[in-house]
Amino acid sequence: MAFEGLSSKLQEITKKLRGKARITDSDLKEMLREVKLALLEADVNYIIVKEFINQVQEKALGQDVLKSLTPGQQVVKIVKDELVELLGGTESKINFTPNPPTIIMLVGLQGSGKTTTAGKLANLLRKQGKKPLLVACDVYRPAAIKQLQVIGSQLNIPVFSNEQSKDVVHIAKQAMSTAISKLNDVVILDTAGRLHIDEELMQELKNVKSNIKPHEILLVVDSMTGQDAVNVAKAFNENLGIDGVVLTKLDGDTRGGAALSVKKVTGRPIKFAATGEKLSDIEIFHPERMTQRILGMGDVLSIIEKAEESFDLEEAEKLEKQLKKKEFDLDDYLTQLRQIKKMGSFSSLLKMIPGMNQLKDVKIDDKEFVRIEAMICSMTKAEKRNPKILNGNRRVRIAKGSGTSVQEINKFIKSFEMTQKMVKQMQNNKGSLKKMMNNIDTKNLKDFKF
Repeated sequence: MAFEGLSSKLQEITKKLRGKARITDSDLKEMLREVKLALLEADVNYIIVKEFINQVQEKALGQDVLKSLTPGQQVVKIVKDELVELLGGTESKINFTPNPPTIIMLVGLQGSGKTTTAGKLANLLRKQGKKPLLVACDVYRPAAIKQLQVIGSQLNIPVFSNEQSKDVVHIAKQAMSTAISKLNDVVILDTAGRLHIDEELMQELKNVKSNIKPHEILLVVDSMTGQDAVNVAKAFNENLGIDGVVLTKLDGDTRGGAALSVKKVTGRPIKFAATGEKLSDIEIFHPERMTQRILGMGDVLSIIEKAEESFDLEEAEKLEKQLKKKEFDLDDYLTQLRQIKKMGSFSSLLKMIPGMNQLKDVKIDDKEFVRIEAMICSMTKAEKRNPKILNGNRRVRIAKGSGTSVQEINKFIKSFEMTQKMVKQMQNNKGSLKKMMNNIDTKNLKDFKF
């Protein structure tokens, strides 16, 4: 995951500082040197690192931190504030026109993930109540149009294409007419990329810009390309004039330096971050929240938003009614598990919980969810209702059916029994289902290793 290396190093540094009742000049210099090295190792642009360190030092000395009662905490706050500023300060949203459709043009190099990002963005905007139209403007890359059509089909979002034409401006104009007639209020143009920035690519994009006049030009940047991503962003901004950046593949690189550099170099905000392979794995980029994740302070707001978006309230109410009538069984447990799976990988959710990044021994394999689901689905209705009837022969059958072992079945049943006790306690205390869902047995999942 992006920032993993930087995050662990900065957390070590800030942990040392928090414990200090007094900070000397040499302490401050040593801390700044470590922060500098951590940022450089994360592939942050050298000039930006130098400016960042100077800013932190200036503010630390300016606030007379060395004489403060809580100097460590003050320095940590200064580092946090500067990181937030480096990442853009505040979130930057899409500027929707009052006279739809709003036109969003995605640009970038070949392989940066534009086509997939087009689908993810359309999916995100639809959740916000928009009616998007995807437009295939990449007429050069083999199967680019087909790829967008497949993505559109998976999301049930319309895709406009014209495989007979190579004129991108003409295709975009046709798409606009279609959007107006079909009442699509957002048009997303998936343009062609090149392996290298060239005049032909830029001229084509300039022609689209001058003829179609998009409301938003978003540069899609592969965060795994490191420093090259900064050069690409700078070139596109100088030639085309971008309105924002979408960072892709943030789940595939532990450094993340590109994210910390792009905003500073271009002066344009990071608007979205793609964090996984699923078409739902994209989120609005919040500088403050991202900084809190980097420094191990958690991101509770994002967890709440994911829960609100993912939990099926009707299913939750149904489950709550069932719990009032009978004991919490394995069918109920599976329903809970599937609700949480909708929120994303469990490991990524753990990183949003304050302090969890500092617990090095907490490592949860998301494949455990799949195995638990396979175990439960291999049971009969009677076994799900009453796991106490699971004798040796039944456990052997379930292990074979789920591709696991009897030992794994035993561990899971033990873990489930502890969860049952917790649910009973909550029922006795008149706890709600909402509390139960918020307190799913993460401890048992941590202990449940295959």
